[in-house]
Amino acid sequence: MRFLYFLFLVAFLGAVAIFAVQNQYDVTLRFLNWDLTLPVSAIVGGAFLLGMFSGWSIVGMVRRSVNRAAEVFDDRSAAARH
Repeated sequence: MRFLYFLFLVAFLGAVAIFAVQNQYDVTLRFLNWDLTLPVSAIVGGAFLLGMFSGWSIVGMVRRSVNRAAEVFDDRSAAARH
């Protein structure tokens, strides 16, 4: 199974490399007073990393909320039993 994961990782990295080589055109992003000119592959990679970070943050926040709610429920259940 580990070998299968390794093959999937190699195929994914190969696809990323091909994308980066074939998309070397510059794109200018404008936000407020900022202008940023980067290759398409760098912008897609940055957007991917920002998406991973934001998804990780949201999952962590939801996990903490669920754990706190479970603790409150457990405390109330224990108090009701005594």
